[in-house]
Amino acid sequence: MSTEDFPTIPFNPRPRDWEGFPMPSSVPEGLRLELSRARVVDGKADEFEEWMKTLNDRYPEMQEGLPAERQVFEATFRSTEADGSTWIYHLSLMGVDGGGNDESIPIDALHVEYSNRVKERGWEELEPKLMLTPDHLRAAMVQWARTGATDLPLE
Repeated sequence: MSTEDFPTIPFNPRPRDWEGFPMPSSVPEGLRLELSRARVVDGKADEFEEWMKTLNDRYPEMQEGLPAERQVFEATFRSTEADGSTWIYHLSLMGVDGGGNDESIPIDALHVEYSNRVKERGWEELEPKLMLTPDHLRAAMVQWARTGATDLPLE
């Protein structure tokens, strides 16, 4: 079977001002758990790989923006669907008071540039249902998400 044998998967991003799904009771107050997906622009799969390589290679720089963003955890995945389309899945746990990418940080500005070129605008959102975390990690996550700081030194 070729990819032409499968219907094109629709992409229906949420409006930018969408408030998001309500959090399940297992997500501590003040945190947001999100799993989002977006389609990679046709012909940009190689540039998507370049983008992810750049972020991995410049990991320490990426960490600079985490306190202001109140990002506890982020992970990005790639999926190639039966219709041949490439999708980005993005998992994130953050404080509700966090900001977006700080484009005054060069790697964040580059990250936004790649995003504008490589992925279709917007995100589809999957509804969170459960977050399970050991208590000692949960406490650290809540502190970081609320303050962007920790009592422990970052390594």
